[in-house]
Amino acid sequence: MKKISKNGGFTLIELLIVVAIIGIIAAIAVPGLLRARQAGNESSAIGSLRAINSSQVSYASSCGNGLFAPDLNNLGQPPTGSTNSTGFISADLIEATAGAGVVKSNYTITMAGTAASGASASCNGGAVTSGYHANADPLVAASGRSFGVNTTSTIFQDAAGDPVTFTDDFSAADSPATPIQ
Repeated sequence: MKKISKNGGFTLIELLIVVAIIGIIAAIAVPGLLRARQAGNESSAIGSLRAINSSQVSYASSCGNGLFAPDLNNLGQPPTGSTNSTGFISADLIEATAGAGVVKSNYTITMAGTAASGASASCNGGAVTSGYHANADPLVAASGRSFGVNTTSTIFQDAAGDPVTFTDDFSAADSPATPIQ
């Protein structure tokens, strides 16, 4: 009498059930992961704007005679003749090409100001401005909120992802931007 040996492997149906369960779990987890990633990128953009605002306040009080830096590169320059080799802002927010902005966490960070007429140069030899605004715009339009900050230190958001625009004197954000702090 011949014995038939039975292999103890999985059947095709059992494997398909396992694959289906893994697919369902992935379908549930991926959107949550993407939301968490977007929230992290937005937090980084807001943090960058807070850093720019703090740097501008420090610059105005110690270097700009009450006026502000016109761009990110000027904020990155240390005071002339200082033994301190660092500027007013961290190196990750200094533009590689002036006016191009900085890409950080899927956001483009930019800053601009209005020229202060008749003002003397700052302690680092740069020009000064009477007001400024900085923006954090998503790299892909409408893929997240846009943010902006100005001389009032208020951070604004645009839920549609359109760039936050400011009035000519940078005293307020144009609608539909709303303050978040």
